[in-house]
Amino acid sequence: VRVASITAFLPGPRARRSTYVTIETLPLVNSPAVFGLHANAEIKYLDSATRSIWEDLLGMQPRTATSGSSGPTREEHIAAVATDLQARLPEQFDLAIIRKNFDIPSPTQVVLLQELERFNALIALMEATLRDLQRALIGEIGMSSELDAIADCLFNGQLPEPWRRKAPATEKALGGWVTHFLRRHAQYVDWVAHGEPRVMWLSGIAIPESYLTALVQTACRAKGWPLDRSTLFTRVTDFATLADVPGDKKPEFGCYIEGLFLEGAGWDAQRRCLRPQNPKELVVPLPVVQVIPAEASRLRLRGTFSAPLYVTQARRNAMGVGLVTECNLETDMHESHWILQGVALVLNVR
Repeated sequence: VRVASITAFLPGPRARRSTYVTIETLPLVNSPAVFGLHANAEIKYLDSATRSIWEDLLGMQPRTATSGSSGPTREEHIAAVATDLQARLPEQFDLAIIRKNFDIPSPTQVVLLQELERFNALIALMEATLRDLQRALIGEIGMSSELDAIADCLFNGQLPEPWRRKAPATEKALGGWVTHFLRRHAQYVDWVAHGEPRVMWLSGIAIPESYLTALVQTACRAKGWPLDRSTLFTRVTDFATLADVPGDKKPEFGCYIEGLFLEGAGWDAQRRCLRPQNPKELVVPLPVVQVIPAEASRLRLRGTFSAPLYVTQARRNAMGVGLVTECNLETDMHESHWILQGVALVLNVR
């Protein structure tokens, strides 16, 4: 088989010595093209391996400063990071007042209330742990094992495990996660003040499946569809970013979503379909996507590839946790090609 100037073959019947000689001529390292993969697959593997080694090296750092070193000590650095995070923490949402503004909450408003409850719990946890950590650093209280682990994470620029358990799944470092956290808060504030956004940043929702299900419920109530026979399909629009969507452009049912990233393939904006990846482009942002509720029996999806949508680039674990839904992407190639390339969509990139 010849793929990308690489020939792979099975030797025919021959003598043992001749077979040994043939094996010796084979390369020690096979190119991804031999397996039908893009060259970027090797880059992604090496990137993941490097990140893993780097995280191990961070964990091996000395916990005490060397003698004669200049600059802040470890404790001073941790205290400075904790103080900065405390100053950036937003106020918790007043759920009692927000509930009063909803007479009979719609399915998407119910999702909003659930999201705000989770977000308030995360803020409360961050406030409590940062406050206790500051007190432990100056000796007011004892340094527990949990606070010590949080201090290590702040020193290494990693997300503390107690916060991770209360937050949506992520592979971001602490700095990127804080930026994501504050953007989530901004979307919630806008949602509470002005209603459902005309373009939903799906990455900013803790449980995006619940919001997508609420869209189907809303359409079923309005059109009398049976809920168990209704579904969603997606269409990639010509709007490259949120700024390109007109202010009055909002679907009657469904929504526009942004914040999706494409792995394993590129996107041809001219033909509005999948295309092979460019070299060294591991992830590309997808244009604004329209989510449309529909009756499953009336869907006729031809010339599309059902790309799984995952929360993070880790995709899903052995229990299947991490898969959100499937999105329909137009293609002029057979879906088996994109399956072999490992094409998928993700909400959160590193």
